Amino acid sequence: MKHFVLLFAVLGILVAQPARADELRPGYLELRQTDQNTYSLLFKIPARGEDLRLAIYVSLPEGTQDLGAPRISFGDGAYVERRTIRRDGALTGQVVSIEGLSATSTDVLVRIETLAGAIQTERLSPTRTAFVVQAAPGAGEVAATYLRLGVEHILFGFDHLLFVLALVILVRDWRRVAITVTAFTIAHSITLAAATLGFVNVPGPPVEATIALSIMLVSVEILNARAGKPSLTARLPWLVAFSFGLLHGFGFAGALAEVGLPQHAIPVALLFFNVGVEIGQLVFVAAVLSLIWSLRSVASQLLEAAAVRRAFDRLDVIIGYGIGVVAAYWLIERTTAFFA
Repeated sequence: MKHFVLLFAVLGILVAQPARADELRPGYLELRQTDQNTYSLLFKIPARGEDLRLAIYVSLPEGTQDLGAPRISFGDGAYVERRTIRRDGALTGQVVSIEGLSATSTDVLVRIETLAGAIQTERLSPTRTAFVVQAAPGAGEVAATYLRLGVEHILFGFDHLLFVLALVILVRDWRRVAITVTAFTIAHSITLAAATLGFVNVPGPPVEATIALSIMLVSVEILNARAGKPSLTARLPWLVAFSFGLLHGFGFAGALAEVGLPQHAIPVALLFFNVGVEIGQLVFVAAVLSLIWSLRSVASQLLEAAAVRRAFDRLDVIIGYGIGVVAAYWLIERTTAFFA
C-alpha cells in the first residue's frame, strides 16, 4: 500500500510540472529595426481567454511614438501586441523596461535586431526588469547571454530532464552514466547546430511528440531491466542516448529559434548555448547521483545489503512507472494538439 501511495505522490508532482511550466512560460519582446528611426515591435505574454493577461507592459524611452494604433490579438494562450514605433535618434543607448514584471514569477525573452543584422538578446526577470539597447553586443556579452539561456533551458525543460533521469536510473554506474550523458550531449549538439543554421528543417509539434515517446521507451527499458529482461538500452545505453539525443537536439533548436542568433556572432552564441545546456545537464545528473548515493548510504546503515538492493529495485520500478505515465500524458497532449 505504501508503494502505491508513493507512486501516486510521484505522479502528482511530475504531472503538475507541465501545468506549472505553462503558467510560468516566458513572455517575448521583439524589436526589429526597419529603418534608421523606426522599429517593428512584437510583445507576446501568457494569457487566458480574451480578458485575462499578465499585467506587464513595455515601457519605451521618452520621445518614442506609435505610428498607428497597436494591433492586439489573443490566441494559443497568449496575448499578442504588434506596434510600429518611431524615435528620432533610434533606440541605441536607451533603456527599455517591462513595467509590472517585478510583481510576477515570469521572465521575458527579448530580441532586438538592427538594420545591419546585429542581434541583441536579453532575459528579463522579476529582479531585472530593464536593459539598455546596444548597437552591437560584444562577443563576451553574447557568450554570457547564451550560456545563461542554455543553462535555464535545460533546467526548466522538464521533458529533457525526465529523459536524462531515466538514463541515470537505468544505467546506475557513474562511469557508464558519464559515457551515456556525453553521447546524448554530442548527439543533440549536432542536430541543434544543423537546425539552427538552416541545414535541416523539422516541424516542431511532431518533434515534441516524439520526444515524449522517447521518454516512454526509456521508462519501459527501466522496467525491463529490473525484471531481468535483456535489452539493447541496458547493454549499450550510450548508443540509445546518442540516437534519441539527435531527436532532442531539434527540441533545443526550437527553443533557440524563439530567441534567434546574432548574425555577427553565430558561432559564439551556438557554442555557448550548447555549453550552457551541458552545464545544466551535468548539474542535474550530479544532483540525482548525489541523492541516490545519500539514500543508499542511509539505507545501508539500517538494512542488510540484500534488503537495500531490493528496496532500490522497487524504487526504480516506481519511478519508471511514474516517468512512463507522465511521458504518455505528454504524448497524448502533444499529439492531439496537431488537430486542435
